[in-house]
Amino acid sequence: MIDYPLPGFYFQLSFSGISGTVDTSFKEVSGLVMEMGTEEIAEGGENRFKHRVPTGTKYQNLVLKRGLVAATSDLVTWCTNSIGGGLSDTILPKTIVVSLLDENGNPLKSWNIANAWPVKWETSSFNSMNNEVAIETLEFSFSYFQQL
Repeated sequence: MIDYPLPGFYFQLSFSGISGTVDTSFKEVSGLVMEMGTEEIAEGGENRFKHRVPTGTKYQNLVLKRGLVAATSDLVTWCTNSIGGGLSDTILPKTIVVSLLDENGNPLKSWNIANAWPVKWETSSFNSMNNEVAIETLEFSFSYFQQL
């Protein structure tokens, strides 16, 4: 049992039905956020008080960033077909698993992101004055996530 805080720099991703190192290598993962929604209800006859009641769980979008690669990949094809299909094609959700790894590459903690589908695909701007890697950002909506 590890009794120290886990580092956030050594992680891996996997997508159901998609394999290959190009499709699982990312520099940043964000959006593992779960929040309880609330609604305010004013108390009748007493204007000083408002009651806050829970309304349900909300999730942010999962955001993945990586260096832009020239190779065509299954992940890019899935995103292109889902976002660029104009809803004429069925959007096929996938399961994404994010795992924090130990120094030997073994998962210490994992999150299962259920029913994920791409909602945004962005490429960083190009600037001839900077010597930077072009970054591709993929954003996914999903139903829920749970720790494994």
